[in-house]
Amino acid sequence: MGHTSLEKIIALQKNPANIRNLCILAHVDHGKTTLADCLVASNGIISSRLAGKLRYLDSREDEQVRGITMKSSAISLHYRNGDQEYLLNLIDSPGHVDFSSEVSTAVRLCDGAIVVVDAVEGVCPQTQAVLRQAWLENIRPVLVINKIDRLIMELKLTSQEAYTHLQKILEQVNAITGTLFTSKVLEERAEKEKEEEKESETLSGDQVFDWSAGLEEVDDSHLYFSPEQGNVVFASAIDGWGFSIQQFAHIYSQRMGIKAEVLLKTLWGDFYLNAKAKKIMKGAQAKGKKPLFVQFVLDNIWSLYDAVVTRRDKEKVEKVVASLGIKVMARDLRHSDPKVLLSAICSQWLPVSQAVLSMVCEKLPSPLDMASERAEKLMSVGARRFDSLPAQTQKLKTAFLQCSSEDNAPVIVFVSKMFAVDTKALPKYKPRPLTQEEIVQRRELARQRHADRMAADQTAAESHKELAHSESMSQETTSEPQHQLASQGCSASDCVFEVPHLSCCSMESIYLLMGRELEDLEEVPAGNVLGIGGLEECVLKSATLSTTPACPPFTPLNFEATPIVRVAVEPKHPSEMPKLVRGMRLLNQADPCAEVLIQETGEHVLVTAGEVHLQRCLDDLRDRFAKIEISASKPIIPFRETVVRPPKVDMVNEELGKQQKVAIIHQVKEESSQGRSSDTLLVDPSGLVTLTTPNRLATVCVRAIPLPQEVTQLLESNSEVIRTLEQINMSLREGKSLDISLRTLEAIAGLKDQLDSLLQGRKWRNAVERIWAFGPRRYGPNILLNNVDSYQRPSVWQCLGRGDKTVEAGAQAAVLRDFDNSIISGFLLATLSGPMCEEPLMGVCFCVERWDVQSSAPAQHQESFEEDSMSHKALADNKVERSSETSAQEEGMASGLGQAERRPEPASDCYGPVSGQLIAAMKEACRHAFQAQPQRLMAAMYTCEIMATAEVLGRVYGVLGKREGRVLHEEMKEGTDMFIIKAVLPVAESFGFADEIRKRTSGLASPQLVFSHWEVISSDPYWVPTTEEEYLHFGEKADSANQALKYMNAVRRRKGLYVEEKIVEHAEKQRTLSKNK
Repeated sequence: MGHTSLEKIIALQKNPANIRNLCILAHVDHGKTTLADCLVASNGIISSRLAGKLRYLDSREDEQVRGITMKSSAISLHYRNGDQEYLLNLIDSPGHVDFSSEVSTAVRLCDGAIVVVDAVEGVCPQTQAVLRQAWLENIRPVLVINKIDRLIMELKLTSQEAYTHLQKILEQVNAITGTLFTSKVLEERAEKEKEEEKESETLSGDQVFDWSAGLEEVDDSHLYFSPEQGNVVFASAIDGWGFSIQQFAHIYSQRMGIKAEVLLKTLWGDFYLNAKAKKIMKGAQAKGKKPLFVQFVLDNIWSLYDAVVTRRDKEKVEKVVASLGIKVMARDLRHSDPKVLLSAICSQWLPVSQAVLSMVCEKLPSPLDMASERAEKLMSVGARRFDSLPAQTQKLKTAFLQCSSEDNAPVIVFVSKMFAVDTKALPKYKPRPLTQEEIVQRRELARQRHADRMAADQTAAESHKELAHSESMSQETTSEPQHQLASQGCSASDCVFEVPHLSCCSMESIYLLMGRELEDLEEVPAGNVLGIGGLEECVLKSATLSTTPACPPFTPLNFEATPIVRVAVEPKHPSEMPKLVRGMRLLNQADPCAEVLIQETGEHVLVTAGEVHLQRCLDDLRDRFAKIEISASKPIIPFRETVVRPPKVDMVNEELGKQQKVAIIHQVKEESSQGRSSDTLLVDPSGLVTLTTPNRLATVCVRAIPLPQEVTQLLESNSEVIRTLEQINMSLREGKSLDISLRTLEAIAGLKDQLDSLLQGRKWRNAVERIWAFGPRRYGPNILLNNVDSYQRPSVWQCLGRGDKTVEAGAQAAVLRDFDNSIISGFLLATLSGPMCEEPLMGVCFCVERWDVQSSAPAQHQESFEEDSMSHKALADNKVERSSETSAQEEGMASGLGQAERRPEPASDCYGPVSGQLIAAMKEACRHAFQAQPQRLMAAMYTCEIMATAEVLGRVYGVLGKREGRVLHEEMKEGTDMFIIKAVLPVAESFGFADEIRKRTSGLASPQLVFSHWEVISSDPYWVPTTEEEYLHFGEKADSANQALKYMNAVRRRKGLYVEEKIVEHAEKQRTLSKNK
């Protein structure tokens, strides 16, 4: 097919029934970009000879150098399938785990996906991840099994062995789809059962128990990949060939006179050809016969490779070319590289582009076929159900599904990501052929310029323009009208002014995305992927644009990777700081996963998903956005601080308490921790800390208890639910009525039930009802418990105690004690930075055992409370990371105290407001209570999946062992000599890990690192030998490396905190040859 004109594409955009929006998804190095090259070459944009070598959609220099895709790129292709013409908006996405956020942005814009799997490696970790992302976004996948040439050339399998191997790969992919489908059905079944239970409570009669899981009734045959269904293509993109069973069924039906429908059903499966009876029969495996797929399909391909590549048999090649009826150029026949001849034959006999594109057109849905379930899911932001949205918003669903481009239809555009484009690459600055008049005009100008030319040339600085990558959902998008823009986190409403986070914007220009190039467009009909210019001031990363304020923002994107690697960035020359700030703002916009923040220390910090992602962000900052020399710190490794149960054995596995203590200097530390006390602080040997405020008006007793690991994980995974719960409670305290969706209430009730089941035992009795707050930031994995007997405060679960959905505002605020929020603020500050190295706490429960505030406070103190109640509010808000901690308790406190008799002369308390003192006292009490327990550091851990051959397995284990890694399990991949090793590795030890493994294994093993969880480092950072056995085992110096101490001191040093270390350790007198005189 020749090069498609822009006019043709514009014409095709107007027929949404023949548009296919699709993306290519796969594990890294499985051949996505090579396949995209073959599809692009079919439109004449690049030469078919360069397909696979050029990697056209990898337009960045570092992508070409590294050989991996780092950003998703879109291109529009034209394809004629029979008498129908189709427009394919193709997005090529990265496969590296660091760039999985780019996959999320691509998947949101598409209705279908091509999943590519390497025929040798099979299903890899990232294949599972992309299948899950496609499932979550409700898009339909088709499968391409790529690199089949490796089965012939590398593994040297026979055609029969290759058939068995391909069957296994199909089973693996279908197993993942089956797992996702089963979980969905079981969830729906559980919801249905809940509804039935409610109904059965009202109805009387005999109850019959139904134990079916609901999987029996549901038809899931259309979900799976099966060659006879036509949603699988077998290909070798690098050699330019690919086929579906339909093509061979069509060829053999003409040759052998067998119906194409029969061949379609029998070409894949346990069928063989009985030549005598001239029948296709079942049971090839049992009878030891060749299956049809091997006999009719694979044998032909294997013999072609044998003739062209292995034996280079010229006569046989000529016979094959003649029998296939194709023409091969003489220079290809004479070429020294047999792959050139192979590619020339295959690209005419079985062109991969034709097989893939015809499958896409037939099997993937058009924008008109979008599932109504997907539309509802996109519009139901947060915990709100689609039914509970306003009527105007619900009407938008029909516009959505119709893809209407009429004048009265609303425009809905989803901006999935922003990306930077060099100003020179914009269409208006592109060189174009000149007319005769323009040539004459320019000649005159040149003469004039030559006459008064200046000595110095001025160089214009290159600039960047941010573009939005988006999909138009409904009605035509033109470049004139104004759009309301709903940023993530707002709700739909009838009136513009009532909607929070809503702003008006206008589009400057709209573009057709053509890989490395952009084309100017006047308008884009609904159902297309487009680029929009001029939104950089309005959109940060993603947004929903619409002409109607009733349109809610779409649900946020599902990101697989968590940004975990932090570096502090500063310019080499301090005067260039404004350029760096501007550059980081642009980078924050242009990268969906990168985060940019300023720490309390004033450092500009860049947070990225991994090492490769970090390198790309720094290169972008240096070369594209800031255009200055920058220096980046070593990665800032995040840690967490926690407490554990007192250990039963010591460092030499001796039972504690039975050994004889040795009188050494290290005992001082232990003795000091036993009875710390001062004028206002008392630490009990059991770990109970009593602290009094400096003005002696308030006393708090706090104890720290480690939370069970399951509870910590539960709180961490349900942070959104806890945040919602906190917002509901805040609204109730402020006296607002609130409409809470049933789904939110169910999620909160589910969290409460799980906590009840996990917090068992005497010390946790009734603990869930006594939860005072979560922290840090009000939704973290730490708990504040109310064990004060005389104080019954409203439960944090009060929203569940309502029968109806609408929660009325009650008089709960009156039950809260004065300064209740001061206790919470102190707890939040303590959990935000722990005493070990000022890192956030995790998995700690602080119990407030006693809290006394003197009621007989002098009148002047009351006056000072009254004056400073607002300053307390400001203090709490500013300290806890400027989180929205406006609370009604303070208002209640101020109004309660306001009833006190006012005195004409205001007197001041020399210690400041009581509320502020109570915050400080509570914070210190929590810190001392934490230090009274055995303290531990928690390290962030990566899950590491490594594919390696048997000969390099030992070296992989060596690298893992050196970096504190722990192997979980290893298994051999069936049918190959590859091992899959699953291990965990501390993030702190991961830098340079991938490079080291590649070097040590000569490139035969490559790891994939994904952030997994937090893990307690077992060693105590403060440990010193105290018993005779430890003293003998470790020596007085105890100089074996303490990993936790090393990490803790590194963090303290970076933060400028005091580090207890000697400059010269264990110095001994130097012996010299000269004698003392």
